[in-house]
Amino acid sequence: MTPTPPATPARALLEGLRHRQAEMVDCLETLVNQESPSGDPELLGAALNAVDSMLMRHAGSGGRRVEAGGAVHLIWETGRPRALLLCHVDTVWPRGTLARWPFSVDAGRATGPGVVDMKAGIVQAVLALSALGAPEGVRLLVTTDEEVGSPSSRALIEDAAAGLEAVLVLEASYEGALKVARKGTAQYTVQIRGRAWHASEPARGANATLEMARQMLDIAGLADPELGTTATPTLAAAGTTANTVPAHAEFRVDSRAASTAELERIETAMHGLRPHLDGTEITVLGGIDRAPMSRDISHGLFERAQAMAATLGLPPLRGVLAPGGSDGQFTAAIGTPTLDGLGAVGGHAHAEGEWVEVERMPERAALLAALLEDVLRSPRGSA
Repeated sequence: MTPTPPATPARALLEGLRHRQAEMVDCLETLVNQESPSGDPELLGAALNAVDSMLMRHAGSGGRRVEAGGAVHLIWETGRPRALLLCHVDTVWPRGTLARWPFSVDAGRATGPGVVDMKAGIVQAVLALSALGAPEGVRLLVTTDEEVGSPSSRALIEDAAAGLEAVLVLEASYEGALKVARKGTAQYTVQIRGRAWHASEPARGANATLEMARQMLDIAGLADPELGTTATPTLAAAGTTANTVPAHAEFRVDSRAASTAELERIETAMHGLRPHLDGTEITVLGGIDRAPMSRDISHGLFERAQAMAATLGLPPLRGVLAPGGSDGQFTAAIGTPTLDGLGAVGGHAHAEGEWVEVERMPERAALLAALLEDVLRSPRGSA
């Protein structure tokens, strides 16, 4: 039986990572400068190579590529895994964004496409592993399709988390707080078929654009602000030429809710949509894709994280319900204890100018390392 190595003194762990802050920023710059939009296999492959090189340099070994659902992802692990570090390298920013918005650091903030969601989280995970000497019992999964709903990686994520004692998700914090619960999410596509006619005689057509407008207003009205339920029309397209009554329109709807009952209410309403205008037809595709993540699944890990923060001398941790979705909801849904929001402290995810607070990166890497070590040092089955 391999003896359990002594625990790393908490303050030494934190100070060691603080001395590596410049190294962390260099790694972050490298990763941000490798663009990785969802759906671009060439750039995503190059980004996985960059992560792999980082693991080789800082954790002593590289990972292995895994193909799932037509996409490629990266797994790194040591020994018999007990804990999963869950990351994604894809971003919402299209190829070429760096040309107008390069990586930079100013007044203690790093900015660039994908810096907070979630390339800083990947850097913090790798440096946490490095600080612990790449301990036995860890699995790191870096996926490439989270921003588009994880269609290829969901089964891989569930398999990677099954039977483990903890999943630690490197999504960004919520204003510094950990994400102890998440709203469930649903995605819909509403297709409207009308009847084309010359725009000079609109009454003889069936205007799909007008029907779309009516449906968008109806759907927006399904939201319940008091419960935090949203129903948001997003992408939209309609028509073919400027002088033709549109025969086709299509739009997307993003819905989020803290309870399954609310998600199901919206789903029932969405699939029950009926046209307002004669001559139009409606088809609704999609549905619930991520169940809500409850506080019960994160409670034990959050308490341990709070204890680790105190040991490190960090400010008390807060836990919040996060409005967005993450792959941690898949691991929570199969019953594996999951704690989210362990990544960067920053803001403006998915928005121009997203940023990371550089001085907090070592702190968050130390928190992750301390929590991971605590899980690994506990008797198997008690984490």
